[in-house]
Amino acid sequence: MAKLLLSCKDLAKTYGAEPLFDGLSLGVFEGDHVGIVGPNGSGKTTLLRILAGVEKPSSGVCVARKRLRLGYVPQDPGFAPGTTVASALQEAARDERVEEHERQTRIAVAMGKAGIKEGDQPVAELSGGWKKRLAIACALACAPELLLLDEPTNHLDLDGILWLEDLLMRESEAFVAVSHDRYFLEAAAGRMLDLDRAFASGLLDVRGRYSLYLEKKDALLAGQAAYQESLRNRVRGELEWLSRKARARTRKAQARIDSATRLKDELAGLDSRSRSSVVNIEFTGTTRKTKRLLVAERLTKSYGSRAIVHGLDLVLSPGHRLGLLGANGSGKTTLLRILAGFEKPSSGAVEHAPDLRIVMFDQHRSRLDPDVPLKRALAPHGDSVVYQGRAIHVAGWARRFLFRSEQIETPVGRLSGGEQARVLIAKLMLEPADLLLLDEPTNDLDIPTLDVLEESLLEFPGALVLVTHDRYLLDRVSTRVLALDGSGNATIYSDYAQWERDRREAAQAEGAARRKSASLKAAGTRSKKLTYLEQREWEQMEARILEAEKRLAACRQASADPAIASDHEALMERMEALKAAQDAVERFYARWAALEAKRR
Repeated sequence: MAKLLLSCKDLAKTYGAEPLFDGLSLGVFEGDHVGIVGPNGSGKTTLLRILAGVEKPSSGVCVARKRLRLGYVPQDPGFAPGTTVASALQEAARDERVEEHERQTRIAVAMGKAGIKEGDQPVAELSGGWKKRLAIACALACAPELLLLDEPTNHLDLDGILWLEDLLMRESEAFVAVSHDRYFLEAAAGRMLDLDRAFASGLLDVRGRYSLYLEKKDALLAGQAAYQESLRNRVRGELEWLSRKARARTRKAQARIDSATRLKDELAGLDSRSRSSVVNIEFTGTTRKTKRLLVAERLTKSYGSRAIVHGLDLVLSPGHRLGLLGANGSGKTTLLRILAGFEKPSSGAVEHAPDLRIVMFDQHRSRLDPDVPLKRALAPHGDSVVYQGRAIHVAGWARRFLFRSEQIETPVGRLSGGEQARVLIAKLMLEPADLLLLDEPTNDLDIPTLDVLEESLLEFPGALVLVTHDRYLLDRVSTRVLALDGSGNATIYSDYAQWERDRREAAQAEGAARRKSASLKAAGTRSKKLTYLEQREWEQMEARILEAEKRLAACRQASADPAIASDHEALMERMEALKAAQDAVERFYARWAALEAKRR
């Protein structure tokens, strides 16, 4: 039976008059891999901070197991000025209960898991993606029994997200992750928590993958809607009876009146919970019929000796939706700026159709002045905007993007990341476009808003170039994918799945070549430092590791089987098998490292 790590009962958190959430109860057990979802403003980050002990609830209790080792990675981890990678890890691993050699081992293991090789590098020189990796490594350095992650895929490129998925799937320790990345949740989470006031308890708890959670949620909401309609009919009947004003107020009649009042209150509560607001996104296209909106011929861009693209040919026509893939720093944003005409290519040419109307979403949101109030950001020249030929008052335009009336005078800089993204989308929707260039438009958006954004992009009649780390959106929207390798090469793929398959096969081939090279080198140089038995053990280690990794993969697949999601005992057995397989792999790697060190 899995042991309880952390327990919460009747949690509530209130800012001002309205509670973020109220009456939440949940537990996190050993081996739990939990994903938390919910609309923006539902309190996901606040709940995670309460679980981490960083913030106190307004009421209710949250109790962790005694001496629980807990790692917490906030959405935007901060590091003190002058911090190096090594000093950040040393500080994170500080624990008076642990001896120095054990602490250094934990740091080395955390660096290895995160792929960090240099400890003396200043943190300030790291990219956003590597700062996020370092933050995760710092959380791992205390060997946590429970890892709490708030939007861990933010700032990571696709390689980083795939690394994180693999890391969390291999770890047998428990984790709780707030995320809007649907592919990440499907791959890494084995239990889903949906924080939403639409549910009677404020929380939907489903054991199983993200796809199973979607099925359960749809079934629950459908049943709730059917009950709500039945209740509405009963209330209608009771109100008709009450309107007839029966003459005799007998005890029986009074009981019926009380019952009708309770039914009305229940219906009002259901109506209030089920009332959901969704952003209304609809990009405006022009009526242009031009077949070739943009043509790039032999496009080349370099900075010194570093090539971004080399000899790229590209044609964009109405209905073409091109997804851009590549690691952070590979040149995706630079290519967008060249296509938009904001930067000149080193050679080659980009030709726009006459009077081409281009609308660009900037991931850095440079078009937003943080000091300007919301109403002026939405309507710079008056109290109304013109959308599709119709004047709309700024208050109504703000409501379309889920802003409350009291936020109209709020400076943009005080809005949340998701709210700022909605402001920028609202501004772009006012500009009819032939070509949309979108650079990370999904950052900070919740899943309901992402769904609406996807539909809008699918319906946009012009051409689209999309940079995003949201693989679900990329896969659903793109008609083609262009992958940049950071060395000037650009490869066209039919979809994201083809790119991922090509990447996986290349990684497997590289790993096989590396292992073969190591084996050949070992065969030619038998070290005198190893005994005969140790040499034999070393020579067989690669095969043992491969076999152990196969067992680990099989255990991981078995523990993720939705068929056992409701069978707690079977699930725990498989989680124990997964932990044993993980421990075996780590033992083999540790022994191999020890033998390697002795050979040198």
